[in-house]
Amino acid sequence: MSSEAAGSLYLLPNTLGDTAPEAVIPAAALHLARSLDYFITENPKSARAFLKRIGYPRPLQETRVERLDHNTRAADVAPLLEPVLAGRDAGLLSEAGLPAVADPGAGLVRLAHEKGLRVVPVSGPSSILLALSASGLEGQRFAFHGYLPVKQPELSAALKELERQSRRLNQTQIFIETPYRNDATLGEMLRVLGNGTLVCVAADLTLASETVKTRPVAQWRGQAPQLKGRPAVFLLLSVH
Repeated sequence: MSSEAAGSLYLLPNTLGDTAPEAVIPAAALHLARSLDYFITENPKSARAFLKRIGYPRPLQETRVERLDHNTRAADVAPLLEPVLAGRDAGLLSEAGLPAVADPGAGLVRLAHEKGLRVVPVSGPSSILLALSASGLEGQRFAFHGYLPVKQPELSAALKELERQSRRLNQTQIFIETPYRNDATLGEMLRVLGNGTLVCVAADLTLASETVKTRPVAQWRGQAPQLKGRPAVFLLLSVH
């Protein structure tokens, strides 16, 4: 277990795109981020850009910023927490949104708990919850699946299985996709899902170009939006 002198690991919110931080992140969260001098982040370059945008008061070249991404070896995760164990507070920053949700920071958070460190989630935008809230779909029962398979026939099979689960459990199914594959994935959804299945596409959340629309598959066909390059969340609900 950690000593009482140990620092805390703060899970800091980031923006979901090129929008003013103060428009989507609470003032208290921005104040906290400005007070820290040690950050663990998926992308140090974009993290420094974020700090600059929020008016970070220290010289960035004197601020410790460590990388934690999907290529980080398991053996290299524990050393990231050594400063926290020694009493230094750290901020975990995701590439977008809240850390540790569909994000490589989850392993660091789990290890922090194992070491008895204080883990503090800080309020900010979550694309998954924003999309669910705005979708009008089942909000009591839902499941997030991250990324679906890329290749066929695995993608089609995964979509059909999500539809079956949704129907059986009356559960909203949520997933995301790499932006350049959005159009192909939506096209496959409209090809294999039933006409009455409700599909919500939530794109560019919190940005000026934000769009959130929920329609039955039959209504989506022939009028699917152009999503290439736009961060998007997909939701489906198979209604009885």
